[in-house]
Amino acid sequence: MPPFYITTPIYYVNDRPHIGHCYTTLLADVAARFQRLVRGSTPTGTPPAGTADLPSVFFLTGTDEHADKVVTSAAEHGVSPQQWADQNAAEFKRAFEFIGSSHDDFIRTTEPRHRDRVAVYLAALLASGDVYRGEYTGWYDEGQEEYVTENAAREAGFKSTISGKPLVKRTEPCYFFRLSKYQDELRGLIERDEFRVAPDSRKSEVLGRLRPPAVLNDVPISRPVTSDPATQWGIRIPGDPAHRVYVWIDALFNYLSTVDTPARRPLWPASVHLIGKDILWFHSVIWPALLLALSRSGRDWAWVALPRLVFGHGWWVSEGQKMSKSLGNFIDLERLRAYAARFGIDALRWYLVTQGPLSGADADFSHAKFVEVYNADLANGIGNCASRVGNMIEKYFGGVLPPIPSAPPPEAARLRDGALISAAIDSLARVELGEASAAGARLVRAVDEFISATSPFKLAKDLANLPAVGDILYTCAESLRIASLLLAPAMPTKMADLWQRWNCAPPPGVPLAELAKWGGPHALKPGTRIEKGDPLFMRADPAEPAPT
Repeated sequence: MPPFYITTPIYYVNDRPHIGHCYTTLLADVAARFQRLVRGSTPTGTPPAGTADLPSVFFLTGTDEHADKVVTSAAEHGVSPQQWADQNAAEFKRAFEFIGSSHDDFIRTTEPRHRDRVAVYLAALLASGDVYRGEYTGWYDEGQEEYVTENAAREAGFKSTISGKPLVKRTEPCYFFRLSKYQDELRGLIERDEFRVAPDSRKSEVLGRLRPPAVLNDVPISRPVTSDPATQWGIRIPGDPAHRVYVWIDALFNYLSTVDTPARRPLWPASVHLIGKDILWFHSVIWPALLLALSRSGRDWAWVALPRLVFGHGWWVSEGQKMSKSLGNFIDLERLRAYAARFGIDALRWYLVTQGPLSGADADFSHAKFVEVYNADLANGIGNCASRVGNMIEKYFGGVLPPIPSAPPPEAARLRDGALISAAIDSLARVELGEASAAGARLVRAVDEFISATSPFKLAKDLANLPAVGDILYTCAESLRIASLLLAPAMPTKMADLWQRWNCAPPPGVPLAELAKWGGPHALKPGTRIEKGDPLFMRADPAEPAPT
């Protein structure tokens, strides 16, 4: 099985962490945790460069620090650009620690390990002729630090589609990348799914801009350095220090620079670039074209293959409205912390993963919906079911797990067939992380239905039925253990709590197929102490106001 290498975008350090940053990083975290579970591997942490053993799963996130706004904001705060970048990169690290991200590395574009490699890549492209010097005239979005095509500028009324501010007409010397050279090849690769863009709506969107009569222009990849301090912040074009590399080109190379060491190079290509839909074009067209060009620039670069998948998710809205600071409905880190304080971080993770805009369509962060999902899936789901089973084992067997059934109840066939494990793995392959997680919730519901069908609490009224009650409760407990494995990537803290209470923590290094085997070496052992404890999730009052 090849390594699984998943990335998030690297985030502008001039932004404050908010739901969008946390959501993408959380999705990548859940995907990485699932892959580690399937493979029986563990996170590597952030090792010194070049010293790590090759992991089977590698999860990368980080920050993009060479934007003009970093320089202007730093000046407004009386610090250097590097100090401002350091300060805000630390905020992102704290945000990702808060959401429980298990990333293996955190790349910053101001680090030498990135800057030095970008210069090497550009030198190769300059030598091959795919990067060349010229002059560019176009419409520039100063807020986004990017040029907009003539057609796009006209359609937007020559205003930024993000900020609404007027676009600026600019002419300046720069270096270009020969994007036009790769239009037909890229279109074919995407059409044949040799380079995958997902979901299907994103694939159609990209192909619509690659198919005739559309014509790609070469793209500027640098800006001239002037007396303006903002233009002096960034990576210089090799051999021409009067030009600074355009921030988006610099940023894209992070996915490669992070693993371009002897120890990590076998991780390439990336398995999944997980992004928001607003940066789809850069990742599904410009980035693969750069990689195609680099791979053909000399024998030393033949290993640079295309990523396997670019997956562009949708956006969050708030209470049915587009998020806006002026409307006061922007979901920032403070609001997410308030939800975590009230409901627990795992509940917040569960809601974001299972209810979010992964399919491509935007999703609503609604308090009423949050409480509804929390009660249905967590308080009345895994929380209530684990409490029922634990309480009955305590009541009828003194808190000690009864024997494995010699003849399992016929109603248990659905619980033992492994279909939900297979469904979760299939969903994971399609990056349907909500579906993969929901497979665990469906198994919990199946346990509830099994309890209703067998009524162990009624059978226990006659002591002669205790062996049958034991068969039922062992089946329930073992099914919940298996369900907890599927729930753990989204809810690692609460499932670890359950494993501690039930003495069933999965051993490291064992893949999911072995862990989830009924009657296998990792099944619950008869005689195991089952501690009932407090409910994993307390039911929430729908009338309670939203946390603030």
